[in-house]
Formats: sequence, structure tokens, C-alpha cells
Amino acid sequence: MALLDWIAPESGLRIEGEGVLLRPPRAQDYAEWRDLRAQSRAFLQPWEPTWPADDLSRASYRRRLMAYARDRDAGVAYPFFVVRAADEALTGGITLSNVRRGVAQMGSVGYWCGQPFARQGLTLAAVRALTAFAFRTLALHRLEAACIPDNDPSRRLLAQAGFSEEGFASAYLKINGAWRDHVLFGQLNSHGGHEGPDVEVSV
Repeated sequence: MALLDWIAPESGLRIEGEGVLLRPPRAQDYAEWRDLRAQSRAFLQPWEPTWPADDLSRASYRRRLMAYARDRDAGVAYPFFVVRAADEALTGGITLSNVRRGVAQMGSVGYWCGQPFARQGLTLAAVRALTAFAFRTLALHRLEAACIPDNDPSRRLLAQAGFSEEGFASAYLKINGAWRDHVLFGQLNSHGGHEGPDVEVSV
């Protein structure tokens, strides 16, 4: 089970999981992020939206950070980098997005993993840690996720993380330049709300 730990205001929000640490992306992460994404491009591209021509540029990364900060301030998304706890190597990213309050109290989970770190359980640990954050700290009622039907590793990962297959959506998202069908997953907060240690969100 993930442990949530607020370190210091200048460090930002940190979520500790089994062998991983989730923390907000920082400006100084640019080179490591660029290199990992570039190295993993062929591995990631079949499952992601088409990359813009300048996707790996410093300017594009800076725009990402600005968008992340706006979304976090508004409480509609919580983007994190996933780092290996042993050496804090950047392994991928995970985001709780489309957070809806009111009668919905739900959000969507999305993630990516660099090719050198695939099949090591790091993304599964990250999903479990983010789920604990969403249910315990944000007191959300429901999480959703989706993946392309032939993405068997992602389907297995979501099942292991406690998500259940709930349906099928035709032409659900535009992935790698084409509208692709997706399998839909969901998980409910079995504790019914706020439980466990708090993590205070700050920028």
C-alpha cells in the first residue's frame, strides 16, 4: 500500500509507493526527460497522440510545465514524474487528470514508461500510489482509465492495480494519428471517502 509523504514546501508534493516516488516535474528535469522520451520514441508512439515536431524541445517542455502548474492550481489535474526510489532515476510519468467534483467526484489516470524501465513493476507501483492519493487525500469516489484493446501489458497492469474492465468505446481517442477504439476501466473508492494520512497540495 502506498505511503503519502509531504516533505517540504519547496520540494512540492511527493507520493511514495513501493520502490517509486511520484513528484511534480521540474525545470531541471528537462534533459533527463528529453533523453528518456527520445530513447523510447518507437516504444511509446503506438500508444500516444502524435508528437508535435518540437515535442522534445526546451520551449515545449517549458510550456508543459506552465500547463501543469495551471491545472494543479485549478485542482483539475495532478501530473507527476515517476522516479525509482533507489536512485531517483526518471522512469516515466503519471497523471490524474479531468478531476471532476460536484456529483461526480472522479478523475482519469494516464501513464507512460520509458523503454529501459518497462516490465519492472514501476508503473504498476505508480498507479497504485496515485490511486491511494486520489482516494485517500483527494477523497475522490471513482477513477477511470482506458487503453487500446491490443495493449495487453496495460490491460494487465490496470487489472493488477484494482481496475475492472467496464466497457468498450469505439474511436475513443486519436492515437498516433488515428482514432482508436479503447477498453474502458474503472475503480471505486471502497472506503467511501477520506481515509488515511493527508498530503497537502502546494506549488
